[in-house]
Formats: sequence, C-alpha cells, structure tokens
Amino acid sequence: MELGWEGWLTLVTVLAMTVGLAMNIAAADALLMLTAIFLTSLRVFSDRFVAPGVAASQFGNEGLVTVGVLFVLAGGLTYSGGTSRIGTPILGTPKTNEVAQARLMLPVAGISAFLNNTTVVAMFLPVVKDWARINRLDVSKLMMPLSFASVLGGVCTLIGTSTNVVVGGLMEEANLPGLGMFTITPIGVPIMVVGIVYVMIASRFLLPSRTPASEKISNAREYTVELEVEAGSPLDGASIAKAALRNLPGLYLFEVRRGEHVEAAVSPDYVLRGGDRLVFVGLVQSVADLHNIRGLKSVQHEERPLDVPRHDRVFVEVVVSPTSPMVGSSIRDGRFRSRYDAAVLAVHRNGELIQSKIGDIVLRAGDTLLVEAAPAFIENHRDKSDFFLVSRVKSVTPVRHEKARIALLILAGVVVGGALEPWTHMGTLPFAFAGAALVVLTGCCSMDQARKSIEWSVLFAIGAALIIAKNLDSSGASSALASLLLSTMGGTGPVGALVAIYVATLLLTELLTNNAAAALAFPIAHATAESLGVSMLPFAIAVCVAASCGFATPTGYQTHLMVYGAGGYRFSDFMKMGLGLDIVCLVIACLLIPIVIGF
Repeated sequence: MELGWEGWLTLVTVLAMTVGLAMNIAAADALLMLTAIFLTSLRVFSDRFVAPGVAASQFGNEGLVTVGVLFVLAGGLTYSGGTSRIGTPILGTPKTNEVAQARLMLPVAGISAFLNNTTVVAMFLPVVKDWARINRLDVSKLMMPLSFASVLGGVCTLIGTSTNVVVGGLMEEANLPGLGMFTITPIGVPIMVVGIVYVMIASRFLLPSRTPASEKISNAREYTVELEVEAGSPLDGASIAKAALRNLPGLYLFEVRRGEHVEAAVSPDYVLRGGDRLVFVGLVQSVADLHNIRGLKSVQHEERPLDVPRHDRVFVEVVVSPTSPMVGSSIRDGRFRSRYDAAVLAVHRNGELIQSKIGDIVLRAGDTLLVEAAPAFIENHRDKSDFFLVSRVKSVTPVRHEKARIALLILAGVVVGGALEPWTHMGTLPFAFAGAALVVLTGCCSMDQARKSIEWSVLFAIGAALIIAKNLDSSGASSALASLLLSTMGGTGPVGALVAIYVATLLLTELLTNNAAAALAFPIAHATAESLGVSMLPFAIAVCVAASCGFATPTGYQTHLMVYGAGGYRFSDFMKMGLGLDIVCLVIACLLIPIVIGF
C-alpha cells in the first residue's frame, strides 16, 4: 500500500511524541493532547485526518467513560475504608517488594481472567496505594506489575479482556466458528505464568524507584499523638505485627498504656486489648492517616461531641499565637473543643517528645496542633489572633468505616454485572454508572469527594490516545505498516505468516489501542489464512494475544495509563520493562499456537 503525505506526517508526528515522552519533556497527558490537537487541526488540508467532531466524540468513548465512572466507585471504597477490608485479607503484610509483587500479581491475574481488566485495576488502585504506604513498600514497584498482571490474566479466557470478545465477534461476523470460553486458555495460561515470573525478576533490575508527584513534598514536623483501641474492633486481640502498626511510614509506636502500666519497648508480638492507649510519634500526613485506621479512635477529653458529622470534617494544622487564650492552659482545662468546635489530635513542639496525655498538655506559644474540625474552621480562624497559621492537611479526609460494607456490596454488584456481559451484552458501563450513583446516594462518599476521585489526567490521556489512533487509521499509516511487515514475512509459510501477523498486531497495539489494533489486524489475518489455505483459528488467537499484550508503551493498554501517574513512571520505564515482556509473550505464543492449535 502506497503511503501518502498524510500517513508520513502522522508517523513523524507520533514518532516525535514518542521521543518527547521518552525524554520526559512534559506530562504524558499534555504531550498526547498536543499531538491529538495538531493532527486534528490538519483536517483543513486533507479529509484523511480525523474531523474535529469525530475527535471530540472520542471523549465520549464507552471505555473512557467507564474508566471515569470506575474512579468514582474506587473513591467510594477509599472514603469508606473499604480498601483496607479488601487489601489486608488478600494481600497480607509482605516485608519485601518481591513478595508483595507475588501476592499482588497472582490474585489480580486470576481475577482478571474472568473480569474486565479496567474494572480490576480501578478496584485495586486505591487498595495498592494504601497497602504500599502501610507496609512501607515502594509503590512504583507495584503499580506497573498491577497493570501487567491484569493484562496477562485477561488473555486466559474469552471474557478476560474486551479484545478477546471483539475478535470472537469478528469471527462470527465472518461466518467462522466463534471462540469458546476457554479456547485461548492453553496459550494464555503459559503466557500469564511466564509473564509474572519475568516481571518479578526483571523489575529488580529494570524498574527504578519512582516517587509519585503527590508524594514528593515532605514535612519534617513530628507530632505526638495518642489513640485508643476500640473494644470489639479488629485490633482488639491482635498483635502489633498482625495489626500492621509496627513499621508505619513516617511513624513509630513510642509506647502502649494499659491502665497504669506503660509498655515502652513494644514487641511485635505484643497483643492489644480494647481500651489500650497507643502513643505514636510521626509526620503530619502519617498522623492524620492514623485516625482512619479501623479500630483506633481519638481519646475523648470532653463529653460534648463536635457539631459536624465526622465524614464532613477536615484535618487542619494551627500554630498557637502568644495572644491565644489557650496559652498556659491544658487542652482539657482550656476547653479547646467547646471554644473552637474542634478536637486536638496531636501536638508538635520543636521536636520535643511530649510525654503527657493529649488532654493534659499545657499549650505554649508556637505549638503546632493537628486538629479535626468542620471545613468552616479554616475561614473562621484564618485571620483571628488566636492562631498564627491555619492550613488544611490536604489529601487526608476522615474515613466512614461504617459504610465500608455497603461500598463492598456495591462493588460486588458491579463486578458481577460486568462478568455477565457475554450474556447480557450490556458491557460494564451501566453497572459502573449504577455503582457510582449508589456510593454517593448511600453516603460512602460525598459528591465533592466523588469529583476529586476522578483522575482527569488519565482520562485526557486516554481520550487523546484514541484520537491519535483514529488519525493513524484514517491516514493509512497503520495499514501501511502492517502490510509492509506482512509482505516481508508472508512468504515463509504459515508459521512465518503467524509471526508476521503477531508482530503487526503488536505494533498496532503499541501505537493505537488494543481493540483498534484487533479490529484492524483481523481482516489482514483472515486474508492471509485464506491465501495460505489454512485455519483462521491460530491467526485469530495470535491477534487476541498480540492486541492485549502490548507492554512497551503506556498507551498500549488503558490500564497502563491508569497506573502511569500513580506509580510516578516515565515513558522509558515502560520501554525497559515492557519490551522484554513483549518478546516473551511473542515467543511463547508463536511456539505454542502451531503445536496446541495447529493450522
């Protein structure tokens, strides 16, 4: 196929974008959007470029909207504490990144074999973030394996990924026998197993530690905080180690007070009891997170509760001024809670370890307090003389543990609905919409929290990638590349043609998206099988695997884009880790398909 100037310009533009991503000259969503806008603007010169209206419609793509809605559902899990209910039983408390990867990838791959990859990754994203923080694990060593495991598991069954469903539908449209539920399983399972082993080994050398942008700002202030173990809670009767309170990030457990007895050197085997008071010392963000652990509660110093419900409160830092009426009084005697309708959770005093109970601490000018209050507290006291500084602790909000069970039930309903897609033909979106609405209506998260849960940069990146894929298709660039590759290897018999189809589909996947690559490669594969006089089934399976198993670029699969920012990755990280995995999947598939499936 002769490539016109439109195709050449599109290829050059995409190559320039790829170089920009590899050099990390700007955020991925910004580069993708600029590329999409540039290619769409070329419509004025040729109708082989995508029209603006068609480009805009990509942001209404069902897959993209599904991802956005699933972010809201994940937010409901986070704000209700449902993530800890999932994470602890499934993932445990590993001590090393390697063990953590194994405990994460195996269940994720297994679940992804029967559920949509996007749903699985959206469900596990907040879980893995919390799990990594609590267990002092490197989140950048986990986010990419999360996405890769979901893809590797998805190739094992017909319903594991939308790509397989698309190819199965194309087979039926071509009057060929459709794919059965487990037709691809003998090829997919070896790829999944070897792929997981490869990721665990290669990540030690090829996957660097990255700090997500949201975690790059640190605060050296250390607070002293006292919390009480709730009787009958999951922590009542659990050891320090089992409760995961031993090595919290940015915190250490200073002592445990049980009645008049004080346990200073707390052993990991020390068993907690209801009513125990735990004294922690740590950074502000970590101290605020402590108050969201199920089974720990603030020690009450006054009978009067705060006027605002807990889920509507915020964490705020304030610095006591010399003119404050609280100076020289203890927090209890000065009636801080009644005076300001706010509860003091922790106190920082120039690095000094304060031994007194929170209520007994006598405040001094310059003390920094971490308080829990209504949002109005910030505006009401920002310009008052009682405090020098009033600032909210961002990204931390009190969790509603009583709603966790409801959020998990809603999630289960969405998962079951999505799993029934082959029979209902409704897809995941209607169930995701219903789940997102329910987490807000049932109070698992507020409307404002739902908005904040949406990762807009991910959605813009996915939408821009879809526009670029459309331009690659409409300009003829993708077809020309596939035809060139096929003509180069097509004369080497069925096995050579199978390898060519796989490589061509893989190339399209890395450039376009999984479903677009499958739809584009299928007719080429069908024509090749007919010209050789062999079965279409091995070529169809090659298209299924290759269209899903694109790991070398973050744009190869939308779950890669979902973890891109969360793991703090660069484009080159995917190239280093993913290129080898691309080759592993290619070799296994092209060796097994002729033997297991045959021509």
